[in-house]
Amino acid sequence: MSDKSASLAIVDDHLIVLEGLQQLLLGAAEITIAGCFTTGHSFLSLLKQQSVDIVLLDISLPDISGIDLCLEIKRQSPATIVLALSNHSERSMVLQMLQQGASGYLLKNIAGDELIVCIQEALRGQITFSQAVKEIMSRPSVTELKGIPRLTRREKEILQLIAEGQTTPDIAATLHLSPLTVETHRKSLLQKFEVKNVALLIRTAVEHKLL
Repeated sequence: MSDKSASLAIVDDHLIVLEGLQQLLLGAAEITIAGCFTTGHSFLSLLKQQSVDIVLLDISLPDISGIDLCLEIKRQSPATIVLALSNHSERSMVLQMLQQGASGYLLKNIAGDELIVCIQEALRGQITFSQAVKEIMSRPSVTELKGIPRLTRREKEILQLIAEGQTTPDIAATLHLSPLTVETHRKSLLQKFEVKNVALLIRTAVEHKLL
């Protein structure tokens, strides 16, 4: 980063968070607060009028999800660096934000000094995580640890048809099986994936790239 200070915006619908972050960043000489916003659309309006170097972005906003907003910010202003600042500690949420163009992910339990270091890293073009997020990303997810369930050819066929929205009678007719046999396979699939319903079955199968 050059001697010029970086303009930084904060988007969070909690005023106490906005005030706290502003106080923290006042001591950072290389950062100028460009504005604080409680909705995503109010920040997008500013972005149309002036460039912003970096934005601290909450994921839970009243008018738009932070994931969608991140994509829109990068579309409107590709040079703007987006750092997610959230209470959501799910690994999948971190990955989604990175896929939408975010340059980092920070949990709100971050200390002030660490926040400034992360902002500086992002301004230097690095992908940055708070320490808590580094620990989350270094741990394999539950599905990765479990491994992929071994399915029979018939179970794979039935899984595919369930994912297409077919009912037990539909699947029985398609595969020339009795509805009872289809139900037995369906229960077996739920057990193998260790899930309680079809929606979770499909989601887990997608995570395992079986669909």
